[in-house]
Amino acid sequence: MSTVVLDDVTKVYPGGHLAVDRLSLRAENGELLVLLGPSGCGKSTLLRMIAGLEDITSGDLWLDGRIANHLAPRDRDVAMVFQNGALYPHRTVRGNIAFPLEIAKADPALVKERVTELSKALHIDETLERRPGTLSGGQRQRVAMGRAIVRQPSLFLMDEPLSNLDAGMRTELRMEISSLVRALGVTTIYVTHDQVEALTLADRIAIMNRGVLQDVGTPGQIYNDPATAFVAAFLSSQQINLLAPQVRTPQNEYILLDFGPHQITIPWTDPRAYAVSQHTGGHIIVGIRPDALAPVPDTFDGPSFHGRVRTLEYHGHEWLAYVEAGLPAVTVPEPPDPRAAGGPAAAGATGGKARSMMRRLLSGGAEPEPETPPETNGQALSGTHRRADLIVRLGSRPVWRAGETARVGIDLNRLMLFTSEGNRIDPPRR
Repeated sequence: MSTVVLDDVTKVYPGGHLAVDRLSLRAENGELLVLLGPSGCGKSTLLRMIAGLEDITSGDLWLDGRIANHLAPRDRDVAMVFQNGALYPHRTVRGNIAFPLEIAKADPALVKERVTELSKALHIDETLERRPGTLSGGQRQRVAMGRAIVRQPSLFLMDEPLSNLDAGMRTELRMEISSLVRALGVTTIYVTHDQVEALTLADRIAIMNRGVLQDVGTPGQIYNDPATAFVAAFLSSQQINLLAPQVRTPQNEYILLDFGPHQITIPWTDPRAYAVSQHTGGHIIVGIRPDALAPVPDTFDGPSFHGRVRTLEYHGHEWLAYVEAGLPAVTVPEPPDPRAAGGPAAAGATGGKARSMMRRLLSGGAEPEPETPPETNGQALSGTHRRADLIVRLGSRPVWRAGETARVGIDLNRLMLFTSEGNRIDPPRR
């Protein structure tokens, strides 16, 4: 087993392309850490730096307590599985799995024993005498995993190993990876852009975007209490509802989130109330997952929205309703790109930059013309507003029909509150 520590690591390619920006992260002994993010966010580059396939521009990499920046790949005791398997086509399955041990001049009897045991664990024992060209995609990935595991490395790296497989095969192999890695107890760093893989496999998830670490924590922590609106939206099986109310404090009696045609009140007893009140007169971003909304009767007097059911979607195990409620749409706020904005200092956008970002969010992504500053004293920010549907999870039986008027109850405890820049609004520390 091995502990991996990345300390302020940066990768800049020739030409000035910033792939990873001052990232610090730790993978504990025996942990399965998943690197999650959109394509091009830098997660594969990070994995290749750990493996020694890419040089680190600045910062330090520590493997099991020793600095590893300048160690050759063969000296890092690391095994890596790539997206395409990368098998030797002229060798049989047995030959591919055994190759690392043969290079190390291991005892032939030990080689045979390990290959046999691994092939059974990976359910490929019947293919040992076949060549890779005769195997299915799932079988080839199992062979690649066997070749990586057979020499019992201290660190296991996986770069989107399931992305080329069909849905059924991904599910089956995902379960096998989880059970096998945990049985071996090997520290594993797994790269994917698939949130289902991340949630089901990980002990902890680290989410990246544009070369910057956005959030890290257990699947439950990341899903229920994301650090940014980007993380909340990215780690969501159904599209999250992102809304941009104005914050008011009428006579200082409570917090009022004004959505235009709808309002929600937050009592001062809510731990987040004081932090939200600091945004009085401005806009914040509210995230509501579809399962935090529920159909309620017209007599319901709790926090709710109302609107017209535009359409229903059947997903086999559940129905989703799309409700027109006259709410302005908010696009997912992307974190500032240090590669285009001169580095991470730009991440703290305030003042005019923050207002500009909110105008862009409220207008569905298009930046309005910078004519006059937006009014914030009770008026909506400038921009062309389009209307958004509220996505509501209904369960296995729909209670509404398309075209009906609907009232949607809101679980206030599950509201996700973010600043206009998309950073989580935290209650004050005690």
